[in-house]
Amino acid sequence: MPWTRAILHVDMDAFFVNVYLLDHPEDKGLPVAVGGSPNGRGVVASASYEARQYGVRSAMPSATAIKLCPHIKFVNHNWERIKTSSQAVMAILGRYGPLEQMSVDEAYVDLTGHPSPDSLALVIRAQVKRETDLPASVGLATSKLVAKVASDYDKPEGCTIVEPGEEAGFLAPLPVRALHGIGPRTAERLAELGLRTCGELATAELAALRLAFGKQGDELQHRARGIDPRPVESESGPSKSISQEWTFETDVATAEILEPRLRDMCAEVARTLQRKHMVAHTVFVKFRWADFTTFTRQKTVEVAIDREEDVVRLATAVWREHWPDGRPMRLLGVGVSQLEPLVGRQLALFEEGRVRSEK
Repeated sequence: MPWTRAILHVDMDAFFVNVYLLDHPEDKGLPVAVGGSPNGRGVVASASYEARQYGVRSAMPSATAIKLCPHIKFVNHNWERIKTSSQAVMAILGRYGPLEQMSVDEAYVDLTGHPSPDSLALVIRAQVKRETDLPASVGLATSKLVAKVASDYDKPEGCTIVEPGEEAGFLAPLPVRALHGIGPRTAERLAELGLRTCGELATAELAALRLAFGKQGDELQHRARGIDPRPVESESGPSKSISQEWTFETDVATAEILEPRLRDMCAEVARTLQRKHMVAHTVFVKFRWADFTTFTRQKTVEVAIDREEDVVRLATAVWREHWPDGRPMRLLGVGVSQLEPLVGRQLALFEEGRVRSEK
């Protein structure tokens, strides 16, 4: 079948660790974790594949990681190096088609219309490695949903291509948790109906799904069949919002893990604001519970902000107000909206100061 749509998902492998290894090649091949000290309340942000062989995972307490792998090496993250490396990767991807960046280490590229997108997928992966010395895994499919599953199918440095018409067959043997958007609680409820694989979900009685999940039942079945019409949304014109979000590998219910992640995302949002020479009036926090219930809450200020400490202060206030202590979270996100050019804020402050001086 022809490629009427061709969506590539690029997912950098153990990105924080591999950025660290650019400057510390002597640690290649060793179990390495980027994260906080195991002597305190540190958390693993990223683990090398050598460490993962011992069961070390991101969002895991560092103290647990060192019990699993006593000879693991903990290192600090270098946000400036991570940021510049991410920018280099995205610049390469942007050469090949419309780009939708999802985070510092993953993005979608729309290759629709290219005569041989499957060959181009390999070229893109090789080009990223050649120019940045950073490994990536890629997945190519006719939808964003299937492309994302495909990029995770054969890590590290994998290239999985799901041909048009093969989406449902590719997904069929995989557990329902492989689908983006199906968390532990939803998977448990599906298991109660005897639905553990994507194939079982794809062929389930729709009436039973609707009875258990309401309108979401139709969407769940569409996902299991690889149906996802969402386009790649490349940025055009001024940004309306800037955000970061993190989906945890396992549900997290402790402030010691959640709050550092919140602060890291605030820092990245603030850096993006400053890079774009924008300021924001609204800070919002995105919550997703273990049962996949998702909502956002926000705070708005009269004087626009772009400093990291201001974003952290507002986001932390929102999070603490709406997160019940101990409630498991599947996803946490931070963003800003009601944006305006920095120069506008500067002029407004100047005018305000001038009026006061005249009184």
